[in-house]
Amino acid sequence: MGTAAANDPGLLSPEQVRQFLARHPAWTLDADGRTIRRTVTAPDFPAAIAAVSAVAIRAEAADHHPDIDIRWRTLRFALSTHSAGGLTDRDVTLATTIDGLLAAGFQTPGS
Repeated sequence: MGTAAANDPGLLSPEQVRQFLARHPAWTLDADGRTIRRTVTAPDFPAAIAAVSAVAIRAEAADHHPDIDIRWRTLRFALSTHSAGGLTDRDVTLATTIDGLLAAGFQTPGS
């Protein structure tokens, strides 16, 4: 596990993570408890790329960058604060931002 940098917020407690996941059911927690993930399907490839671009702009402004996997219309987002060794407020804040950006026109697979 890494050591938190001086400007990194502290790790979220398991209860804080549970509360976030209860409010944001599209996100899942990895078995190790250090990463949250969300998968979405865009209407088409250009819409997927536009969504990635919108997320990238917000992530750059926040200086916190998700891992993003693009497979045609399917986007997979993963968030973790690597320097802190797990989930921090920065992750749930960016996840909430991603939720807002994806709210129009995107569906979670299986829904």
